[in-house]
Amino acid sequence: MSTTVIGKSGTWRNWAGNVTARPVREVTPATVEELAAAVRRSAEDDLRVKAVGTGHSFTAAAATDGVLIRPQLLTGIRNIDRDAMTVTVGAGTPLKRLNVALAREGLSLTNMGDIMEQTVSGATSTGTHGTGRESASIAAQITALELVTADGSILTCSATENADVFAAARVGIGALGIVTAITFAVEPIFLLTAREEPMPFDKVLAEFDELHAENEHFEFYWFPHTGNTNTKRNNRSAGPEKPVPQLNSWFEDEFLSNGVFQVANLVGQAAPATIPTIARISSRALSARSYTDIPYKVFTSPRRVRFVEMEYAVPREALVDTLRELKAMVDRSALRVSFPVEVRTAPADDITLSTASGRDSAYIAVHMFRGTPYQAYFTAAERIFTAHEGRPHWGKVHTRDTDYFAKVYPRFGEFTALRDRLDPERRFQNDYLRRALGA
Repeated sequence: MSTTVIGKSGTWRNWAGNVTARPVREVTPATVEELAAAVRRSAEDDLRVKAVGTGHSFTAAAATDGVLIRPQLLTGIRNIDRDAMTVTVGAGTPLKRLNVALAREGLSLTNMGDIMEQTVSGATSTGTHGTGRESASIAAQITALELVTADGSILTCSATENADVFAAARVGIGALGIVTAITFAVEPIFLLTAREEPMPFDKVLAEFDELHAENEHFEFYWFPHTGNTNTKRNNRSAGPEKPVPQLNSWFEDEFLSNGVFQVANLVGQAAPATIPTIARISSRALSARSYTDIPYKVFTSPRRVRFVEMEYAVPREALVDTLRELKAMVDRSALRVSFPVEVRTAPADDITLSTASGRDSAYIAVHMFRGTPYQAYFTAAERIFTAHEGRPHWGKVHTRDTDYFAKVYPRFGEFTALRDRLDPERRFQNDYLRRALGA
């Protein structure tokens, strides 16, 4: 087992740079047994312990001043069961590596988010999701998981084994233990046809119910300070494959969506008065296009411009009203917002603290360019989201606390009671979990 003692300069930072932590030591276990031993040793040393993936959360969910577990050696596919159509992978496996490996085996996840840099355990533990009419978050595709609890025990959890733990630990926010392996449901690889096109904001909202009903996966981006959106519809296809030509892909996905967008944000940061004009130009920069490819190449795209993000899940029927209120707030304010607002959906699931637990949901994500003050925008947006009983993404900026979560999650008490049983001494506690779940 690799152990690193961290000195005063040993600071961990997340991807966005808005969260830092100074652990006493780092541990990179090579086996699940080594990880369990590290948890037991942390108890002997009276230190808190947290596992950290790639740091793509904007909250301090993984931050600790105790022992930081890095799971990068707990990676790769453990087992493929073609009869059950499942794959079991180490918790530190990046989603990108999993997607490539599955494709090589002729398999795919049913749905995924829009980036794949995260580890599978980090993505699922915080409730990462894509968009889908029937297909839900990545965590909802879990059929079993392995968990190291506070006393160093190794639990296997599924719908039939430790079912109460399974119900909660799929989105466990690191509060119940450290996930060491995950079994996902998979299916034979398939093709998706993506259709991307601009559409007026008012038209999208007026036709949202139809767009949602008619497409397996529908999402859109609204550009603040404009009445413009870019929409994306992904639907299964009989083929043939017709990927985006390499030159077009570089021009639109790298040059425009990352390179030019980075420059535009830097200009907007230096001269905020230019942002509405930049937004109008940006919202018209990408033309309509259609392409057909394997799932992860359609669902995901590169995100190289760094930002800070807040995202809330509101009841799906509240989406249109919530967005109209958000647009009215931006229009009447002095805010200058250079990042588009992302809108996606998910069906209800049965995971205790999933943002879609028990209700069909719509997700509204607001972003600010890294280094730009975001508090005023996020505070105003959060006021709107919470008025509609929104649930914040566990890995994205929010100011909610235990009292709020107890109101918007009917099964909140079920989760905290399980936490009391599995981690009575709060070995996995940190400031974020103290605020969200209580002491």
